Amino acid sequence: MFWTVTQSLLEGFSKTVEIFVVTLAFAIPLGLIISFGSMSKIAPVKWLCKTFVWIIRGTPLMLQLIAVFYGPGLMLSWITKMSLDLPAAVMGVINALAAMDRITAVFIAFIVNYSCYFSEIYRGGIEAIPKGQYEACQVLGMTKSQTFFKVVLLQVIKRIVPPMGNEIITLVKDTSLARIIAVYEIIYNAEKFIKLEGIIWPLFYTGAFYLIFCGVLTVLFGRIEKKMDYFRG
Repeated sequence: MFWTVTQSLLEGFSKTVEIFVVTLAFAIPLGLIISFGSMSKIAPVKWLCKTFVWIIRGTPLMLQLIAVFYGPGLMLSWITKMSLDLPAAVMGVINALAAMDRITAVFIAFIVNYSCYFSEIYRGGIEAIPKGQYEACQVLGMTKSQTFFKVVLLQVIKRIVPPMGNEIITLVKDTSLARIIAVYEIIYNAEKFIKLEGIIWPLFYTGAFYLIFCGVLTVLFGRIEKKMDYFRG
């Protein structure tokens, strides 16, 4: 029984890792783009990004998962019932969203959610850099891109490693929310044994997988912080 449970949990854990990796791969760069929008000097862009971040950070990830997966289908049903004549491009997007599978909905919800959290971490790191450094770069004749990539970026990375590490470790545990829309991650697989076999210990067994995963990440971020100790101040 123990080996059967372990095999099932490993299958679920592979889905957990997939959600984790895909979310980070897209949310990290998207968060940086959103942070630039939040700091934009163009008022409508700044307002739009800040409002979007406020909505995403202010609502539960569970609610966002449900909205992403069920929302397009319900919208399509309502449009059909009301006989609305929408542009073909809009209908094409709605149809495509309504037809997406569960794991795609999970990816979308997680990427959007975490990109908004990451954007605020980026923004805080960038705005923490003293303005005098930007002025010094201008005096030296450096362009804005040179200033950002050669002077600001490394200092920002140093400042954001701890909060980013916390968010990334939280992401490991948040992947369990995917079971809300029946994605077979590790918790979902453990719960099956309660229903089928009447045993609860597999559910607690999943804690070992999360602890090991989070432990590895904790060590990794600790080493990254030590390597950046040369950048003080």
